[in-house]
Amino acid sequence: MRINLNNPSTGFRSWLLLTGLTFLGGTLLSAKELNVYTHRHYKADEEINALFTERTGIKVNVVSAEADQLIERLKSEGANSPADLLVTVDAGRLQRAKEAGLLKPLKSEVLEQRVPAALRDPGGHWYAYALRARVILYAQDRVKPGEISNYEDLADPKWRGRLLIRSSGNAYNQSLLASLIAADGEEKAEAWAKGVVANLARPPQGGDRDQIKGVASGLADVCVSNTYYLGMLLNSKDPAEQAAAKKVTVLFPNQTGRGTHANIAGAGLTVYAKNAENAKAYLEFLTTPEIQKLIANGTYEFPVNRDLSLSETHKAWGEFKLDEVTFPQIGRYQEQAVRLFDKAGWK
Repeated sequence: MRINLNNPSTGFRSWLLLTGLTFLGGTLLSAKELNVYTHRHYKADEEINALFTERTGIKVNVVSAEADQLIERLKSEGANSPADLLVTVDAGRLQRAKEAGLLKPLKSEVLEQRVPAALRDPGGHWYAYALRARVILYAQDRVKPGEISNYEDLADPKWRGRLLIRSSGNAYNQSLLASLIAADGEEKAEAWAKGVVANLARPPQGGDRDQIKGVASGLADVCVSNTYYLGMLLNSKDPAEQAAAKKVTVLFPNQTGRGTHANIAGAGLTVYAKNAENAKAYLEFLTTPEIQKLIANGTYEFPVNRDLSLSETHKAWGEFKLDEVTFPQIGRYQEQAVRLFDKAGWK
């Protein structure tokens, strides 16, 4: 079941009535249930949740909203929160939730074996279960292979008026700049942000798919996007979207250095979780080879287990080196990244 927090008529009491949860002596009782607060919104997730229920008998109740809304809701609900898991698509948000005392450690030898150390909290407060590589895409007919190699190259004046990227308010860009701060230092990261702003073909607008379509239409020659957005366009039922996606080439940046930056889909056990064992079982289920493949092939994200046979779309993109050096520091530098965006005039 999915409840949308953006609907003002959906309150905590009505949510309890809908799910059949009850209070007894101040304790929330729920037999064979799991309550997930999530920023994700994919059909593949609904199918995976149904499969989990079929295999385990544990019903998955889903509350969906933006990550920041969910974090604020957890704060306001306190010990009365029904949430067992917080799922976001940004490691920085999970780290923020941890620092706010909203998550508690979940210990699992299975998760520690399946999720690389760089893609999980050292104390077990959160674990990644899918990767979202943030790459450079370029026009096949206007940019030669090798003309651009690294994120840092996006600030080169040669790309003046030729670059598209979404707004600074986007979590993916905040994490990307945070990774540049970690890799290159604040001074160089600020200079990079200013260089990118100077190179924009238009002020930031729309999502990643809009940047891809802008390059395909000739508005710009280079853009930044998560690969999974390109995957969605390539496999769209709309021939025009397919055609646009086929006009760009994927470049995984910084392959001779630290590797390509990726954000995650990840989850953390909430501090007042009433169904901790169910949450543990669910996360372990998400990291099984079977479900990792379903996630990757359903959303065009990458699995945390990189050794799976994926879709033809993934195969066409090829293998890449992942930046595991700066990833653990993303949460630490996100607020600093926002300040640098403001200083750079990045809308």
